[in-house]
Order: sequence, then C-alpha cells, then structure tokens
Amino acid sequence: MTSRLAAREISMRELLAMLGVSRGVVSGLVAAGFVTPSRGPRNAWRFTFQDVVLLRTALQLREARIPPRKIIQALSRLRDELPEALPLTGIRISAVGNDVAVRTGPSQWDAVTGQLLLDFEVAEIKGDVVFLDSTPAQKNLAHQSEEWYDLGEQLRSSDANGAERAYRKAIGISPQPFYAAYVDLGALLCELEARCEDALHVFDEALAHFPDDAVLHFNRAIAFEELGRFSDAEESYRRCLALDESYADAHHNLAILLEKRGDPQGLVRHLSAYRRLTS
Repeated sequence: MTSRLAAREISMRELLAMLGVSRGVVSGLVAAGFVTPSRGPRNAWRFTFQDVVLLRTALQLREARIPPRKIIQALSRLRDELPEALPLTGIRISAVGNDVAVRTGPSQWDAVTGQLLLDFEVAEIKGDVVFLDSTPAQKNLAHQSEEWYDLGEQLRSSDANGAERAYRKAIGISPQPFYAAYVDLGALLCELEARCEDALHVFDEALAHFPDDAVLHFNRAIAFEELGRFSDAEESYRRCLALDESYADAHHNLAILLEKRGDPQGLVRHLSAYRRLTS
C-alpha cells in the first residue's frame, strides 16, 4: 500500500518556510528550551501546532528585547493555555504595561512580568484552533499569508473545502513562494477522492519554485501512482532519491512499484535500502 503523503507533520524545512527564519535561529530556540520537538525518521525534528505558536511568540519577544528567562516563563504559561481542545471563548495574550496578560473570555490574568508583543489571538471554530486577524490593517502580506495557512491547517479534519480555500489564499497573497502551503494543499487534494490531477497541478507549480525539493517529488510520485501513471511515478521517486538518497519512504514505495512493474532486482535493492535506513 502506498505510504501517506508528507503533510500533517511539520518538518524543519516547513517550519522555516512558515516562520521565515534560518535553521540556526530555530536550532538556537530549541537548544534554549523554548520548545521540545519530537524526533521522526532519521532522527529529524518534528514540530506540532503548539511548537509553531510558541516559536513565533519567542521570535517576537526576542525582537522586543525581552530577556530569555522571561520568554521561557511566558512560553511555559502559554503552552499550558494551548491544550488540544481550547475553550470556546478562546485565548488572547497581550501586553498590559510591563505585565503579560492572558485573557480567556471575560477573565484576564498576569502570566509573567515583562513586555510582551503579540499580534494574534487564538480561538476555536467548530472544534479547531485558528488564528484570528485582530489588526488586519496593520498586517503585511507575509503575516496575512501565514494566518491563512494556519487556518487551512486547522480546518483540514473538519472542512476540506475550507482548508483548500485557505491554502490557496495563503499561496495567492504570499509575497514569496509559500513552500508549506504548496505541500499541504497538494497532499490534501490527493487525499480527496478524484482530486489527484488537481494535486499534480499544485506540485508542478511548487516545483517551478522549488525544483530540487525531495518532498515535492515524493508527493508528486504518489499522485501519479493514484492516477495509474506508473512510469511517471517511478521517474518522480527516482528524482526524489537523487536529491535525498536517505528518503526511506521513497525507497519503500519505489520497491513496491518496481515489483508491480516486474523488476525483482529493483524491489530487492530499494527494499534493502529502506530496511537499512529504518533499522
């Protein structure tokens, strides 16, 4: 069976595209204890929605010259207020003088002492967390695009059509090619019945901007397989592995595909590579 498309997990590459910072900045924040990401295949970091919120907050606080100790205190409290299920009233973090105010519905309380600058609030819509644009006139296109992307992420499980519109809006208004939105939109479309052709158009558009991205070639190969275009799928898997020979899932899928295409040697070669990488 074909492996699931790379979409829901947030990789380091996707996180960098969302935050617009360098790998070194994120690595420094992780090392400082702002977030504790999990480890995925090949020991790569995997980030949650909470991690994205906390890291973006940490960056804003650093720009405001808040001491690291106070940032960790603020993020610790914020983490406690971002469980998997938020209250319907939502949560808002803002600065009141030199204090950090946390508001849940009509209630407001101090989190830590220090200045906090945030330009978003978190609320719940139909059981999903979304960012609300509280000051749209002051936001630049990059921030607006990120918020549409965040909305798409949270609508995936409850409203696929809404998620698609949100991803497309994020891509359409982003001042630069929005890697994560392309990846997740293509994956969403391919997971929907009879939408793999549309997914291919998204992946092709993304590859015009990111021609050497292994994830895009991998997802494109899966879309080809779903459409029964096995020669194209094989070519895309091979392109993915040419860019990243340690891509275990690509070895696995290509092995199964080659078996179907009557290539037992290819099956053994790529299945062995898959086992070596995942052992």
